[in-house]
Amino acid sequence: MAIAFGVVPSRRLGKSLGINNIPCKFCSYDCVYCQVGRTINKTIERRAFYSPEDIFKSVEERINKLSNEKIDYLTFVADGEPTLDINLSKEVEMLKDFGIPIAIITNSSLIWREDVREDLLNFDLVSFKVDSADEKIWREINRPHKDLVLDKILEGILAFRDNYKGKLITETMILDINYAEDPIIKTAEFLKELKPDKCYLNTPIRPPSERHIKPPKIEVITKILAIFSEIIGKDKVELLGKFEGVDFAISENVEEDILAITSVHPMREEVIKELLNKANISFDIIEKMIDEGKLIKLEHDGKIFYMKKIESRDKHASN
Repeated sequence: MAIAFGVVPSRRLGKSLGINNIPCKFCSYDCVYCQVGRTINKTIERRAFYSPEDIFKSVEERINKLSNEKIDYLTFVADGEPTLDINLSKEVEMLKDFGIPIAIITNSSLIWREDVREDLLNFDLVSFKVDSADEKIWREINRPHKDLVLDKILEGILAFRDNYKGKLITETMILDINYAEDPIIKTAEFLKELKPDKCYLNTPIRPPSERHIKPPKIEVITKILAIFSEIIGKDKVELLGKFEGVDFAISENVEEDILAITSVHPMREEVIKELLNKANISFDIIEKMIDEGKLIKLEHDGKIFYMKKIESRDKHASN
C-alpha cells in the first residue's frame, strides 16, 4: 500500500503530505463519527507495523513525484491511531532530513504513557482529540478500548503540555446529540487549563461510521461555540465548518493516488471530478474502480463521497 499520500488541503495545516503509518483499522477508539469506518482491531498495544525505512522511502518517493508542490507539513494521519506505532520516534528523526515541519493528528488515548509523550515531543505540531472531558459522553462518542481511563488521558495531555515547545492544537467533534451544559463547561475548562495554541470545533462533514450520526443543529453549535469562547477566549476557538477545498495534488498514477487518499480521507464527488478534469482524465475511471471493487460510493448529508473499499467501510457502501 502507499504509506505517503497527497498533498491534501487541510483546514488546520495548509498543504499536508499525509503519512498513513497504521494498517486499517488498528485503533484504540471506535468513534461513532469516524470517516474511515468502524474499528476492526481495537487495541492499546504499541507495536511495529511498517519499518521506518519503508516509511522514509514512501515519503521520499512522494516528495520527488510532487517536486513543484508546496508542502507545509508532513503529517502522520492514519486510518487508525498513529501513536500505536512503536517506531514513531525513529521515523520522525529520519523524516527531519527533508526540512519540512512534521505534524501528528492523534486521538490522545495513549498520551498517559511516558514513551508516547516522549515520542510526541519530536513533532513540530501536535493535534489532540478532546471530544469531551466528561466520562459518559467520552464513552458514548469515542467508544474507547476497555482498559483506557479518561482521567489518565487528560492528566497525560497536561503533563505533555508542560514539556512541549511546539505548536499544540486540539479538536473537538460536535455531534447531533443532547449535550447538557455541565459537560460542555467541563471540557472547556480542561482546554483552558491546557492552553493550546488553538481549539478547533468540528462537525462530521464526511460519512460517519454509524449511519445514525448526523451533523448537529445550528443551535447546538452556537451553544458550544459560545461556552468555549467565553471560557477559553474568542481568539483561541475556531469552528471548522467548511470543506478544505479542491487543491489536492496527484501524480501521473491517478488511480493509485485516489486510492491512497481515500483510504484515509473520503472525497466528495465534485472534488474528484475537478481533480480528474485538471488531469484530463475521464470520470469513467471512477466507475471502473467501483466495478473492480477498489472504490465504494457513500452518501452523507445529501452529498456523494468516494472511498477506497476497505473492510471497515464495505458494508456502508451505497447501492
